[in-house]
Amino acid sequence: MSTDGVDKQRRRFLIGLTSGVGAVGVAFAATPFVLSMLPSARARAAGAPVEVDISKLEPGQLLTVEWRGKPVWVLRRTPAMLATLPKLAGDLADPNSENAQQPPYVKGVERAIQPEYFVAIGLCTHLGCSPEQKLEAGKASGLGDDWPGGFFCPCHGSKFDLAGRVWKNVPAPTNLVIPPHAYLSDTQIIIGKDPEGGQKTAQAGHRPTGVQTDGGNA
Repeated sequence: MSTDGVDKQRRRFLIGLTSGVGAVGVAFAATPFVLSMLPSARARAAGAPVEVDISKLEPGQLLTVEWRGKPVWVLRRTPAMLATLPKLAGDLADPNSENAQQPPYVKGVERAIQPEYFVAIGLCTHLGCSPEQKLEAGKASGLGDDWPGGFFCPCHGSKFDLAGRVWKNVPAPTNLVIPPHAYLSDTQIIIGKDPEGGQKTAQAGHRPTGVQTDGGNA
């Protein structure tokens, strides 16, 4: 009696068994890797702080990152940009940022911890559109010779200066929102976390009210 058929069947069985064990091994090997990614995904969904490297951000440049599903701008302002801010009080609805649109440790006309760097949520406080960056002053911006630089919302025409302060007589009711943030170093910012020593102050004060979602018409 020939044993060729038996040997072939046995080989097929052994190959199938080995492949099956290999597949199970791959599955077990992959599982810890997948699980290791889940906490960070959940953390992002919950609004975990985001670290931002600003070491390569040149004066006049703006960097956009995402935090809690919203765009956050980090603008490195030039001395010329900063020089325009004290001159605009008469054009602005809330030049001294009296409405609670920023943490209490963000002070001054610059609305910043460090005047050079402006950090804000890049959503218009009217209906949540994303304003265009019109950072260049003057005619080149397309907003007229007297435009000082800032942000323009194309949805309904709201305007904000280079500190996110809203202009008078536009649909947006308040200044741009500044999120909690802190400096980990001269080149690293963390979005979503208050500075050391500023946590209690921030909790005691008013928090930004966020974007208005039930606004009127432009």
